[in-house]
Order: sequence, then structure tokens, then C-alpha cells
Amino acid sequence: MIGTRPELRGTFGMVSSTHWLASAAGMSVLERGGNAFDAAVAAGFVLQVVEPHLNGPGGEVPILAWSAERGGVEVICGQGVAPAAATIAHFGELGLDLIPGSGLLPACVPGAVGGWLELLGRHGTMRPRDVLEHAIGYADGGHPVLPRVADTIADVERLFREEWTTSAELYLPGGAVPRAGSVMRNPVLAATWRRLLDEAEAAGGDRDRQIEAARAAFYEGFVAEAIEDFLKRTEAMDSSGSRHRGLLTGADMAAWRAGVEAPATYDYGGVRVCKTGPWGQGPVFLQQLSLLDGFDLGAMEPGGAEFVHTVVECAKLAFADREAWYGDPDFVEVPLDVLLDPAYAAERRALVGRHASPLLRPGAPGGRQPTLPPQLLQAAARGMAEEGAAVGDPTMGGGNRDARDTCHVDVADR
Repeated sequence: MIGTRPELRGTFGMVSSTHWLASAAGMSVLERGGNAFDAAVAAGFVLQVVEPHLNGPGGEVPILAWSAERGGVEVICGQGVAPAAATIAHFGELGLDLIPGSGLLPACVPGAVGGWLELLGRHGTMRPRDVLEHAIGYADGGHPVLPRVADTIADVERLFREEWTTSAELYLPGGAVPRAGSVMRNPVLAATWRRLLDEAEAAGGDRDRQIEAARAAFYEGFVAEAIEDFLKRTEAMDSSGSRHRGLLTGADMAAWRAGVEAPATYDYGGVRVCKTGPWGQGPVFLQQLSLLDGFDLGAMEPGGAEFVHTVVECAKLAFADREAWYGDPDFVEVPLDVLLDPAYAAERRALVGRHASPLLRPGAPGGRQPTLPPQLLQAAARGMAEEGAAVGDPTMGGGNRDARDTCHVDVADR
């Protein structure tokens, strides 16, 4: 039987993303002589325009990169940090024991722009204008609205009209939910990128100087100023049911820069798998592999009951550890070496029984007892099947028809 995702082969280069326009933009960059990193940046910025329900300039980007010239894999951390004012004490003063999943309070430093520019500067060959022109074109000239975009806007239409009025101005053109297939424009974003390019090119013709000037314009210049000004004068409804001001400041943005680090790795089946550090959820997959290493999956029927049961139960154990142990290693100790240790995996693997477990069961690496927020502690005691065990989609006030919350791009050149 021919599947819907056939294997594709080539010798020139390939781009795969969650939107055809982003893939086309990346391929265009390759065809003009750019490398895989140039193409990925171009595609990434296009995704911010054409999949606004999944990502945007205010979001983040974890990047895994391998360069034939440098060798080895490196991770670029485009995950911005929480504002300095986002302390436990501050949320306690607001009467909150959980950071809302929506609104202004949870806003971190937007890391996506810095992450893509870091990739461009370290490994790319093109200038900022070369990789931003596609995104500017689709933001200014328009792009077809995906059915999922139209559905998402319809889900939050009332919230936009009553609370997030600046979002309504953009995403309810003419005062109505856009139809799937209709043309949507984002002229404000296009103007923002044009101004950013003007400031980048004012730094001179040197590519590195242009990239650094673009980064400064976003994190220390007019974009940071606009974000701080908006947050100072705006209260927005969030999932707590109350209106709150944001905590992000220009100083928070200026103090942050995308980091570069070695990947977390695990060798499985003769292949070295690379992921981000535990500031993201990448190592969950490595933990899954370490648990599965003790099972003879090859002897199981692919897709059969035993195979599915084993994979799913190992996934549950790995995700339980994520809830208890993962965090930003710059601020908390994450025992990732123990979490990926074969002895720890063997101990956890013994929990995989004949029947599916409904429990949230984080481990105790090195004898340390896991820490969970109150909501998950209650869920762990009752079983995850209990209603309310999850916090919920951070972008929705309910009614999310299909919980998808991210996008992706892969690029390889010759």
C-alpha cells in the first residue's frame, strides 16, 4: 500500500515544513545559492506569518544544527527566559498559585527572532534582507487562510472582541472571522520587519554587523520599547478569570541572548539521537529510548497491542519525569545524567506491567524525591484519567477543536 508520506530522495537539497509556503521559501533560498541554515531561517520567518495560530515573533524556537564544515551537532536555545519580576512572591501577591496559561502574565522574552538570527550568523551565508523578504511579502501582500487558522480565530472570536481588541483588529478583518482560503494580510508585521532591515543595513554592508544590528533593533531598540510600552498600559484577561498586566520589560529583553550548547544525546540501535537540554522537553524522547532499550521491540508485531502498550507505557514514565524534574539548568538542578543512566532506566522499566497504568509516576533519580505542582500532585494521587489533571491549552479559553500548538521545519542542503 502506498502511504500518504512517501520517502523522497534528492541530491540538491530538501525543505520540509508544516506549511507549503514556508517550504517553498526555503527551497527558493537553496536555489539562489543559500545553504540549509539560510533556508531554515527564511522558512521559519514565513511560518510566523502563515501559521499565526501556532507560532509568531513573540514565540520561541529550539534549533538543532549540524554543519559539514564544523562537524558535530549543536543546539541553539531560542527559548526566552521569564521576566525578572515573575517571582513566586509576586504571583502570591496576585492571589495566584499557578501562572495563567494565557494573557500577559506568562509572557517570556520572545526568543524566536534571536534564535533564527543566531543560526543565520553562526552558520548562514546570507544577509537579513535575503531571509526576511519572503515573510515580508506574505505579510504585506497576503496569504491564504488555512482552515485551522479560521477555526482557531472562530474559537476565540468573543475573547478577541471583548478583551484582546488589538488582536481583533488584525485577525477579524472587516469585523468578521476570515473564511478559509481568503487572503489575510499583516501589514504591521511587514512594516516592523522593514524597519528592522533598515536599521540593520544602516550598520553598513558587513553581514555580521547587519545581523547584530537587527538583533539589537528587536531586543534593545524599537521592538522592545513597543512591547514594554504596551505592557505598562495594558491589562488583559487571562485564564485565571481576571485581568492582569504583563511583567516583561525592555531590560529583560536586552539582557537575553540565544544560547549555543551541546545537545543531550542517547545512542539507540546504532544511531546517536540528539535533543535539546531539559529547558525544553527534548530529553523526554531520549528517556523513552532508554526505557525501550530493554525491550525486544523487533520481536513484537509493529502496531500490535504489545508494541503499542510498551511504547505508550514508557512514554508515560518519561513524561512523568519531565513534569517533576525538567527546568532551566541555569536556574535549577536537573539530574539529566541520572535520568538517562541505564541503571535508572532499568529501575523505571520494571514499572511497565501487563496493564496500562492511569497514574502519574515520576521517578526518584539518585534518591531525590520528585517535586510536582499541587494540581499534578492531586492528579498523581487520583490517576491521570481524572478530569482536570491537565492545565489545558495555554492559548485557548476552551473550545479548541484540535489541540495543535507548534510548527516545524527541516532543511538539508547538498
